Amino acid sequence: MTRAPAWLRSAIDAALVMAIGMGFGRFAYTALYPHMVEEGVLSLSGGSMAASANYAGYLVGALLAVKARPASAHRFCLWAVGGTAACLAMLAVIDATWAIVAVRGVAGIFSAISMVAASLWLLEHRQHLQGAPLLYAGVGIGVALSAELVVVAARLGLASPGLWLMLGVVSLVLGGLAVPGLTTRAAPERPSSSAAPRRAESVKALPLVTIYGLAGFGYIVTATYLPLLVKTALPDVDAAHVWAVFGLGAAPSCFLWHRLHLRLGTRRSLACNLGLQAFGVVLPVLLPGGVGYMASALLVGGTFMGTVTIAMPAAQQAARHARGNLLASMTLTYSIGQIIGPLAATALHAISHSFQGSLLAAGGALLVGACMSLAAL
Repeated sequence: MTRAPAWLRSAIDAALVMAIGMGFGRFAYTALYPHMVEEGVLSLSGGSMAASANYAGYLVGALLAVKARPASAHRFCLWAVGGTAACLAMLAVIDATWAIVAVRGVAGIFSAISMVAASLWLLEHRQHLQGAPLLYAGVGIGVALSAELVVVAARLGLASPGLWLMLGVVSLVLGGLAVPGLTTRAAPERPSSSAAPRRAESVKALPLVTIYGLAGFGYIVTATYLPLLVKTALPDVDAAHVWAVFGLGAAPSCFLWHRLHLRLGTRRSLACNLGLQAFGVVLPVLLPGGVGYMASALLVGGTFMGTVTIAMPAAQQAARHARGNLLASMTLTYSIGQIIGPLAATALHAISHSFQGSLLAAGGALLVGACMSLAAL
């Protein structure tokens, strides 16, 4: 029997870290949020506070991850996995809004650490650039898996505390599968020449960081409020299914955007990605109703992790000519965009009592990023 190549085994381990820290720890809340509101565990304002705390925690985690280095990245991965599982389980035993907000803030810290550490470990320490699409596909897989687990468990009669506990246990099991690979002392390997981009480009660090921040602002309104929009427009549809579509679109898209990155280069592939994502973000405004929401979930889900798949390896290349931990700096600006997005959405919603304005603003930010990709990188 032919053994799996080392890069594939390492990419699977890193993808599991992403699935736990991002798919479960960060985005499972989107699927559970409507359940918690319906059960009276959270109010709409309390839920928004918890979401904002998570984004703020992501910012703090990005700052902490600046200290991560390739050789020690595996330890940060282990902390992220264990911390995420603990945060998920804690939400099963608390019901005070302030406590939920605090735990969601801590979960955001571990999500950012998982993003930076898994990227550093695979792309820098293990030097497996060809594993990038599988690494970032882990986020979409985690989103889809956690959403469908929520649907199934809810149908079996579990309320939100039981749902959170279930997600914590599953996260711990998945993390256990990744531990042996993360803790191995195998030496880093040189990537094969076939894994190098055919159109290697030298991109500028500052414009790339700025574009990444715009991307964080652009996708977050859809990622935060889509299930609530669906719940309002289609009360007979379980919004978690639509969120699962978001995740299912994200997982395979990483491979598509990686392929386009190799073929078109960073500038053009990133511009195409952000332009298509902008259309997906504003689609509910152009086509309100079930079809528009489902198409938006597919388009935004199918592009937002593609942005990461393109930008993070490009940053890894640019880091050779930049000071500091560029991957952490990218995550930092992304988190700032994610914090500003919901704040802007809340302000615009208070004026118009609609999310249309915030969706248009988010789409506009993505279009600016697409133009900068062609003009400034």
